[in-house]
Amino acid sequence: MKNYEMHQEIPVIIPAYEPDRSLIDLCKKISQEITQKIIVIDDGSGEEYREIFQSLKKENIIVLNHVVNMGKGRALKDAFNYVLNAFPDILGVITADSDNQHSLKDIRKCRDALCANPDKLILGCRKFSGDNVPWKSKVGNEITKKICSYLCGIKISDTQTGLRGIPKNFMKICLTTPGERFEYETNMLIKAKDETGFLEVPIKTIYESSKNHKTHFNPVADSVRIYKIFMRLFAGFFISSLSSSIVDLVLFTVFCSLIKKYDMVFYAGYAVVFARVISAAYNYIINYKLVFASRKKMRESAAKYVILAIFQMLISAFLTMAGVRWLMFIPEIWIKITIDTILFFVSYKIQQKYVF
Repeated sequence: MKNYEMHQEIPVIIPAYEPDRSLIDLCKKISQEITQKIIVIDDGSGEEYREIFQSLKKENIIVLNHVVNMGKGRALKDAFNYVLNAFPDILGVITADSDNQHSLKDIRKCRDALCANPDKLILGCRKFSGDNVPWKSKVGNEITKKICSYLCGIKISDTQTGLRGIPKNFMKICLTTPGERFEYETNMLIKAKDETGFLEVPIKTIYESSKNHKTHFNPVADSVRIYKIFMRLFAGFFISSLSSSIVDLVLFTVFCSLIKKYDMVFYAGYAVVFARVISAAYNYIINYKLVFASRKKMRESAAKYVILAIFQMLISAFLTMAGVRWLMFIPEIWIKITIDTILFFVSYKIQQKYVF
C-alpha cells in the first residue's frame, strides 16, 4: 500500500524555474511513494525547458504555467489557489524546491509531521554544516536567523527553507500575504508566528558543491527584498520611539529649567520622571494600535507596559543623574540621549516578546 493511502491526501507543490531533468525523476518518486497529487509551476522557464515540463505532464503531473518569470512567491500563491479550488478536502500541502536540495525521505518526514500536526507550519530545517555548503549560504542564513529573531521574535534555525508543510487554513491566509519573489517565504513566517506557530523537522543539507551550486536566489536583490521586510517592522517602532523621545526630551528640557531653580541636586531625576510619564502614555497607545497591532487585551498589555516603563524610567533617571554628576563637562541632554538609545534596543525586544 502506498503511503499516501494511509493518510489524508496532501499534495506536493514544486515551483520550478529553468530546472534540469532531475526534476522528472523526483516527481516520479514522489508519485510512487508519497502522493499522486503533484503540482509543478513552470515560472516562465522558456522554450528551452518545454520538453521537461511536457515529460512531467505525460507522468500525470499537473503543470501550471507562467509565460514570464514572476517569482517564487507568485508561483506558490498561484499553486495554493489552484489546489484550494481543485482539492477542497485536503489537509494541507508540502512545498519543495526543484534544485535537488530536498530528498524524498525529507519530503515524507515533513508530510508525516503535517499529518500529525495539521494546524502547524512545518519547516524542514537544514543545519548548514559540511564543506559542500556554500559560505554565502552559511553566512546568509546565520545573519537572517539572528535578525529574524531580534526584530520579529521568530526563533527558527532555517529561515529560507523551501521545504514546508502548510495547513489548509493557513494557505488561504497565504494567498493575500505580500511578496512575489523569495521575500514571500519570509512574510509567510511572520504571518505564521501569530496564526499557526512552527514545528521544525531536521532535514539533510544537500548541495552539489560549495562552488557549483545552482540557485536563482540573487544574493543582492533578493537579500534586499528580505531585509526590507525586517526594516519595515522595525521602522514603525523606531518612528514611534523617535516621536516619543522628542516629546520626552522637550518635556525633560522644560522640567529641568523649572525644577533646577528649586533643587540643584535631584532636578534631573525629577525631570526624567515627569517627562517619562507623559511620553510613555503616548508611546503605549501608538505601539498597541499601530506598531505591534497587539491582539492582547489592552488591560493586560497596559499593565505590563507600565511595569516596563517604570523600570526603564528609574534606570534612565538613575543613570542620567549619575552621568550629570560625574560627566559635568557634557550637557545633560546628550547624557540622556546616550542612555535612552541603549534602553531603546532593550525595550524593543521586551515589548515584542512580553508586552504586546
